[in-house]
Amino acid sequence: MAHGNVGDRVVVESERTGRSAREGVILEVLDTGEGIHYRIKWDDGHESTFFPSAGSISIIPKATKEAVP
Repeated sequence: MAHGNVGDRVVVESERTGRSAREGVILEVLDTGEGIHYRIKWDDGHESTFFPSAGSISIIPKATKEAVP
């Protein structure tokens, strides 16, 4: 499973037909020793702790700023 970092975007596909994917931004990476989970601010404004399982989440790395010459 991919590891996310603060600022990365996440996409969680719905298991139900006809439902949209849920998207948000990782605010905090929590490692309890039993696994990594994330505090996420979802695009609808809601915040929650998310415990991903294999294949349940896609992580899109935060864009890096290019150096200005």
